[in-house]
Amino acid sequence: MLKVSTAPHVYSKTDTVSIMRDVIIALIPAGIAAVLFFGIDALITIVTAVAGCVAMEYIACKMSKIKPTTGDLTAVITGLLLAYNLPCNMPVWMTLVGCFAAIVIAKFSFGGLGKNLFNPALVGRVFLFVSFPVQMTTWLKPQFLDFMMADAVSSPTTLGILKHAPEKTAALEIPSYLDMFTGNIGGSLGEVSALALLLGLVWLLYRKVISWHIPFYYVATFFMLNAAFWLYTDDFGYEPITQLLSGGLFLGAFFMATDYTTTPMSINGKIIFAIGCAILTFVIRHYGAYPEGVSFAILIMNAFVPLIDKTVRPRIFGTGRK
Repeated sequence: MLKVSTAPHVYSKTDTVSIMRDVIIALIPAGIAAVLFFGIDALITIVTAVAGCVAMEYIACKMSKIKPTTGDLTAVITGLLLAYNLPCNMPVWMTLVGCFAAIVIAKFSFGGLGKNLFNPALVGRVFLFVSFPVQMTTWLKPQFLDFMMADAVSSPTTLGILKHAPEKTAALEIPSYLDMFTGNIGGSLGEVSALALLLGLVWLLYRKVISWHIPFYYVATFFMLNAAFWLYTDDFGYEPITQLLSGGLFLGAFFMATDYTTTPMSINGKIIFAIGCAILTFVIRHYGAYPEGVSFAILIMNAFVPLIDKTVRPRIFGTGRK
């Protein structure tokens, strides 16, 4: 297909494979943290999700009679992000169902790489959440370096405590900032360690895989909303640092809200997108039925990306027109 665009034409050695390779490197610290805290079950879930997504993409390409695109590593990224959005004790067959939803429904039904409207990993996560709510909300208490998790017991997430426990009780049951920062808390595999995710963000920014706009405006807007309501109401549920370090905010803001295909192209569009994600996350967390709102917020804003791109267009180079 011939694609024509206005000048200037910038050439670069960067390609899809090199970008995806950098994203994989950025996701490695979160995967290591997941295995250290949740044991062999975490590794099984990660391997299953990655292998399942690669296999689903290969099969979809063969059935569509097109050259397999598994070599571009995008299916590996989808598998990693899907696994990072799952509990460590997720049954293998359910994980594979999520892989099918992510690759076949969310990606190939829209035409494949670069044509999907919604983030595939989040579609797989939400599909599993709606289909298997019990399994998707059963969290095991982390046991550092206990790889077999022999005495594994269920444990509520920090957001679950904030959502359902009385305010005075919640303040006593909330993990320390250190535990939330390092990952010694219950939750999905890739969301528990803020430290690991921040290391990944530093790598992505250093390699210029993403710009700082979406992560910064997403996190900053969410923080300010919680801080304002906390100061106004004195309700511990709005305590901003706890809200930042718990749940999938960092995972979503750093790795899924920055997806090239499903986010706006312009800088101003990215800012609008990020602020919208933050507001929706805040509303769903505090006023919705579920403790977490990152996945729903990003998917909702994904649907608005064509409108944002159409409305917030940069000026044509060399002219005063949009």
